[in-house]
Amino acid sequence: MPRMRRKSDLPSKDCAFCGLPFTWRKKWERDWDNVKYCSERCRRSAKNAG
Repeated sequence: MPRMRRKSDLPSKDCAFCGLPFTWRKKWERDWDNVKYCSERCRRSAKNAG
């Protein structure tokens, strides 16, 4: 069984819309390089703003 990783050990990025930091999630595993927004709300807001 793999060892658990601490949240502080996971990679993080800043959201392109709100600027807040967010950490890696399992569902973003294959596409982490293309993730720009911390949430669906920020993604939708960015599309409407620009």
